[in-house]
Amino acid sequence: MPTENARTVDPSPQHFAGDSFAQTARRLFSATRPKFFPASALPVLAGTAWGFTASGRLDVLIFALALFATVCVHAASNVLNDVGDDSGGTDKQNDDRIYPYTGGSRFIQTGIMSATKMARLGISLLAMAAIAGLGLIALKGPMVLYLGLAGVALGILYSLGPARLASLGIGETAVAIGFGVIPVAGAAWLQGAALDTQLLLFSLPVSAWVAAILLINEVPDIGADGATGKRTLPVRLGLDGTAVVYVLLHVAAGTITGWLAFNGALPLLAPLVPAALLILAVKSGLAIRLGIQDRGRMTDAIESTLAIHTVGSLWLTGCVLFLHWWP
Repeated sequence: MPTENARTVDPSPQHFAGDSFAQTARRLFSATRPKFFPASALPVLAGTAWGFTASGRLDVLIFALALFATVCVHAASNVLNDVGDDSGGTDKQNDDRIYPYTGGSRFIQTGIMSATKMARLGISLLAMAAIAGLGLIALKGPMVLYLGLAGVALGILYSLGPARLASLGIGETAVAIGFGVIPVAGAAWLQGAALDTQLLLFSLPVSAWVAAILLINEVPDIGADGATGKRTLPVRLGLDGTAVVYVLLHVAAGTITGWLAFNGALPLLAPLVPAALLILAVKSGLAIRLGIQDRGRMTDAIESTLAIHTVGSLWLTGCVLFLHWWP
């Protein structure tokens, strides 16, 4: 576990300095905040498992293109979010951040990259996602375009545009859809599954877990967000209200998993892990009520939330594959 000081420092400009290929690649990659990539990669994996079980076949090329496009959109969203929060003044005055989890990458504020270069990086990542998307459209038809545009729009409009979704208090819902429902259902459909009610329900636990990541990451940023008009749910609800919503998200994930198991869409033992993860969620919810007063506890809660999403998503993936091999 990192030390208290390591949790609060910013990235070092000296560490990322230099124009060599290796340093440039390290700088560009780190600017995308790769620590959060499982939040977009694992939904694609879970959806692919569902599609594979439903259709009985796995198209590896389709999976690779979908995974690449989704992670590129996620990376672009992270970078453009930094640009939006810098222009809005949020990250500039965020003294309560817990790096590297909250307050953005800090690359603009520390001078590692300018806002212009970050914007160019974000646009380049979207272009890379579009190239992969064109390949998927050629293979699977125009439905891919609609799913892709929806995901990109939600990712960009979260922090950019005239009506920033995060400022309206619906950013968490947008992220739940863009990093839960769309990649899970989309990946499953690409592998031949029907877009039906069971698939939608299967995507909801992943959506709840990813929404919980965003929600808890916004807690240390309450002061800066509120001061700059970024009225996220934690700003609107306060610490106690946010803790309740956070725990309810995990309860919903476990309840929906149980419903799917009861109806035969998942193995009967599928709810066990989400139920066990709820213990971690309750502990993290108690940390949210204290907020930034206890930085160590808050950091542990954020890391636990990331772990819940990872373990839960992998567990659901395994449950679906279990039904394929041991129906």
